[in-house]
Amino acid sequence: QLVESGGGLVQAGESLRLSCAASGRTFNYYGMGWFRQAPGKEREFVAHISSSGDRIYYADSVKGRFTISRDSAKNTVYLQMNSLKPEDSAVYFCGSHSGGFYSYVSAYDYWGQGTQVTVSS
Repeated sequence: QLVESGGGLVQAGESLRLSCAASGRTFNYYGMGWFRQAPGKEREFVAHISSSGDRIYYADSVKGRFTISRDSAKNTVYLQMNSLKPEDSAVYFCGSHSGGFYSYVSAYDYWGQGTQVTVSS
């Protein structure tokens, strides 16, 4: 089970930190990803971190502003989001990577319920 938290309403330029708490499975063995979905749009890749944390990838749209990390002791993955923009507004989901290219939705088999991020201009 994956549970996201930390979303909210912020102004452009502000920051948020999302958390994804995992339970019921040894998620430490799996790569984890963050995706987002805005109304009327498909779910899109945001960031991925490998099981060991040594490989990290970002979508071009968030590179330099967002940072993904994980705490194996807490079985939790984080997404630090700085310099937020209105176009970052979406429901953010974390997923457990089961295989395949890290930026594909189909490469993840477990998903959380999502947390809403709204950035006002």
